[in-house]
Order: sequence, then structure tokens, then C-alpha cells
Amino acid sequence: MTLPAISKHIKVLERAGLVVRARRAQYRPCALDPAPLEEISTWAQRCRTEWESRLDRMDDYLARLAPRPGTDGHDD
Repeated sequence: MTLPAISKHIKVLERAGLVVRARRAQYRPCALDPAPLEEISTWAQRCRTEWESRLDRMDDYLARLAPRPGTDGHDD
């Protein structure tokens, strides 16, 4: 990976609040800030039960739509 590509990725992470950069003369040390990821994880965990329920219902619905084994799905 090139240095400009690394710099670009770090800037994206910094704008997302996942990386904090400091300035020390010509150096720009970086540190990860896990707090935003913890917030997302907490939110996703609260929604997990509802998502799983909806995906289970969708799976059941798709199974009912699928042709039965031994048939080609056409009325002859």
C-alpha cells in the first residue's frame, strides 16, 4: 500500500471519529478511539432480536415461494 493511500484511509477513519491524530513537530501520531464502535455495537445488540425475527419470517416466506422438490414450478 502506498503512503498516500494509507494517509487517505487514516483521514477517512479520522472523519468517522475512529482515529485521533496529534501533532508533534513533523510527526502525526494516531490513536484508535473505540468509543464510536462501542456505541454502534450497543445499538446493534438492542436491535438484534427484532432483526432476527424479521429475517426468520422472510426465510419462511421465501421457503413457501420456492418450488416443491420434484416439480419445475410450472402448471402443466
